[in-house]
Amino acid sequence: MVKIDTLLSEGKISYIKEEELERYINFFENSFKDNLGHSKFNSETFPRWSIISGYYAMHDLTKMLLAKKFRIKVDFEVHATTIKLLRELIKNRELDILLTKAYKEFLSLANDLEEAKKERTKTQYYTGSRFLKEIYMKKAKDFSEKIVLGYISKINRLFGENGDL
Repeated sequence: MVKIDTLLSEGKISYIKEEELERYINFFENSFKDNLGHSKFNSETFPRWSIISGYYAMHDLTKMLLAKKFRIKVDFEVHATTIKLLRELIKNRELDILLTKAYKEFLSLANDLEEAKKERTKTQYYTGSRFLKEIYMKKAKDFSEKIVLGYISKINRLFGENGDL
């Protein structure tokens, strides 16, 4: 497992300056909502892009969470670093108060995000035949309902957020 200090020294993450924090959070909040809306809107017409956008909604929500709760931004190797950072924070003892009721769900967040990244990567490069489009329509619906919305729900419960972020 990688340490936060290592990610900092490698330039993969940094702490957000106070004057940048609100702008940074607003960007990812809007990007999260845009990607989630795009994912829902395109689930039948463009299911491939629905899955890709669903993953990016999860990714943006995670980066917003890192900014809001820890003032951390991911600067380099963004997808892999976000997953590594989430895994590191899961084992961080300072999170015990937050994790008392939701530890199992929090633990699954990094796994969910990593699995979603794999699915997004596979989906991004499919060929687009009619047969595959029908398969991906079902995949997009399942992915949205089970993975994306489940992930968002876990983050909402874990951090006591009600409604939209």
